[in-house]
Amino acid sequence: MPASPEPVSEPVWFKSTYSGGNATECVEAAFGPTGVLVRDSKRPSGPVVAVSAAAWSKFLAAPAR
Repeated sequence: MPASPEPVSEPVWFKSTYSGGNATECVEAAFGPTGVLVRDSKRPSGPVVAVSAAAWSKFLAAPAR
């Protein structure tokens, strides 16, 4: 029987490669079991936006303007 991954209590955050080069424009994301969490890296204890995996895929596929 294959082992299933253990649930992670804390998300593992990473900075977006599209964030600005200065310290004022940093977005972080973390993958979760049902989608993606997004937050402002300057306020890690602040609000978090949760989006579904399908919505995240559509967002990544959208052309940049």
